[in-house]
Amino acid sequence: MAPSFTWWGKETHRGTPVVVKMENPNNWSMVELEGPSEDDFLLPNDDVSSMSPYKREKVRNKNAKQLTWVLLLKAHKAAGCLTSIGSALLSLASVVRRRVASGRTDSTENPRINNRFYTCIKFFLWLSVILLGFEIAAYFKGWHFSASDLHLQYLYSLDFHTFANPFAVRSVFDSFYSKWVLIRVEYLAPPLQFLANACIILFLIQSVDRLVLCLGCFWVKMRKIKPIVKQGGVDLESGDGSGYYPMVLVQIPMCNEKEVYQQSIGAVCCLEWPKSRLLIQVLDDSDDPTTQTLINEEVRKWQKEGANIIYRHRVIREGYKAGNLKSAMNCSYVKDYEFVAIFDADFQPMPDFLKRTVPYFKDNEDIGLVQARWSFVNKDENLLTRLQHINLAFHFEVEQQVNGIFLNFFGFNGTAGVWRIKALEESGGWLERTTVEDMDIAVRAHLHGWKFIFLNDVECQCELPESYEAYRKQQHRWHSGPMQLFRICLPDIIKSKISIWKKGNLIFLFFLLRKLILPFYSFTLFCIILPMTMFIPEATLPSWVVCYIPAAMSFLNILPAPKSFPFIVPYLLFENTMSVTKFNAMVSGLFQLGSAYEWVVTKKSGRSSEGDLASLADEKPKLHRGVSDDWAVTKKSGRSGDIALLAEGKPKHHRGVSVPDLAELREEIKEKEKKASRKKKHNRIYTKELALAFLLLTASVRSLLSAQGIHFYFLLFQGISFLLVGLDLIGEQVD
Repeated sequence: MAPSFTWWGKETHRGTPVVVKMENPNNWSMVELEGPSEDDFLLPNDDVSSMSPYKREKVRNKNAKQLTWVLLLKAHKAAGCLTSIGSALLSLASVVRRRVASGRTDSTENPRINNRFYTCIKFFLWLSVILLGFEIAAYFKGWHFSASDLHLQYLYSLDFHTFANPFAVRSVFDSFYSKWVLIRVEYLAPPLQFLANACIILFLIQSVDRLVLCLGCFWVKMRKIKPIVKQGGVDLESGDGSGYYPMVLVQIPMCNEKEVYQQSIGAVCCLEWPKSRLLIQVLDDSDDPTTQTLINEEVRKWQKEGANIIYRHRVIREGYKAGNLKSAMNCSYVKDYEFVAIFDADFQPMPDFLKRTVPYFKDNEDIGLVQARWSFVNKDENLLTRLQHINLAFHFEVEQQVNGIFLNFFGFNGTAGVWRIKALEESGGWLERTTVEDMDIAVRAHLHGWKFIFLNDVECQCELPESYEAYRKQQHRWHSGPMQLFRICLPDIIKSKISIWKKGNLIFLFFLLRKLILPFYSFTLFCIILPMTMFIPEATLPSWVVCYIPAAMSFLNILPAPKSFPFIVPYLLFENTMSVTKFNAMVSGLFQLGSAYEWVVTKKSGRSSEGDLASLADEKPKLHRGVSDDWAVTKKSGRSGDIALLAEGKPKHHRGVSVPDLAELREEIKEKEKKASRKKKHNRIYTKELALAFLLLTASVRSLLSAQGIHFYFLLFQGISFLLVGLDLIGEQVD
């Protein structure tokens, strides 16, 4: 309905030039008839003078009423928006409450080790809460002090007058707080400022290293520098066998990974390489009899298809993945092979993987390793996988590529790489002394003079952890293992015959700066020192340390993944949040604590194979065991597969899984669906992250008293980030 006003039509065009249409209080619109101006609310002097006093007052009232009506409608709409925001916050709080109610704390994992670290964090938390209450009380009593306006002379004169005039009236609180400020200035601020300055120096050194790596990557891209295969005798396109086809051993180590074994075995069996010169070892360390049976049956299916593949299961499972690989290399037939390619259970190499990697060894007797980069089938699954993709894109595109081009050395990634077996043997083979056997063998091979090649344009698909629990355990192993290895390898590095430059690169850059200093200053500077400077404002952190340099480094990190630019702020906050796990892992590995030797297989979801099975069962009911003459499974590079009709010819191997019996397949899918419906998902409550969340939020409240804008926003958003991670609200929940 359109409201009509009797006083509207009595006047000329003067007045607020709008028409308000309203169907209900929540649905109204305002149509502008002509642009309003100040003249619409003020009459010209000649008109005013010609009007009677009654008319002049009536015009003013009319304009005021129209303006009030429009403002009231806008206020009503704004109130509706606030109500919707409030309801959204209430629903979010309800979700958080439900997840907390179903959560399980992480206190059961290594309670003795966890309690030490957690106790330290709790100490800082309770100290900050006590100091916050104290500072708020002082603020309301007039003590508005910050680092920039501490009137120390006033404090000293206050004490002097009190001493000179014992009868002077002074409150107990003022006396106590003045003493506390003097203690802060003389005893607490200097060591805290010294520690802050030391961390700032480490931060700047690490930032310079990151900048140099990015400049090196830019130089490589600009000059189009990349490894080149030596010419002569290599004809990868020829089909007469005249190309370079040495004997290659392919190993797939796995342990209780029934979600992904089919896709990895199927992809490796489809590698384009002469079958007489290729042997595939499926190295199964599973202790689950059902998983063992499934993997063994999958190997038999591919054997019937003509693949040269064998199944190997260890009776005595020692040394985790390193022990598994070492046991496989001790087989007598390995001496007939020149190279070994390694793929973890969730990796799916392209059919031409060996053709694009092995030729780099020809006529390069000093090349020991050719490493391919990883690509991810689930990088867009959730926020956690997107943030992981940013990190790993920088690792491969910048760190691995630059080190490979300029130093011929980088850390082996443990999979998607081809080793010269002679290099493995001369370097001592696989050792079980650390949880990073891949980095261990790479360092030892480098000390023996072997060179590495990184191929940025050769990709191998794999899967990222989709739950924070799985990612956290993976990062713990990746950051505790290097510190174990550093303790063990340091004497060997010093005694080795490599150049001083290479020794310095290994000790300072490879181990200390990137594996020890980075997690140390990230946690200490941003999670401990920064909150403490809010309660001891005499020690300060400049704004460029809190905001500008981290933002610039995040910008550099995200350059290799330009599509991830919208996530630059979450990435910065999440990396600081992960510093707790990385710092804890670094300390565990450096001092050989119990959690340093943990090895937990990263949980996989097998998303890239489930779609193929489902589409296989639904679309083509005529399939039977094996691959018929008419149909073949084609595995796409993404998450779903399809069935390709072959008009004629013999069955061809394609990337993907072999085709099981249809009835069994349907029953298996139905059984999986039933089990999935019965499973209850839960999330963990991470006590250390929660304690740090409240510490940072408490410090953000304190920063308001000192009017420190940038510090407040950083502490606030970083505290919220810790809170979300502590409540396990990032990534998938755990089955």
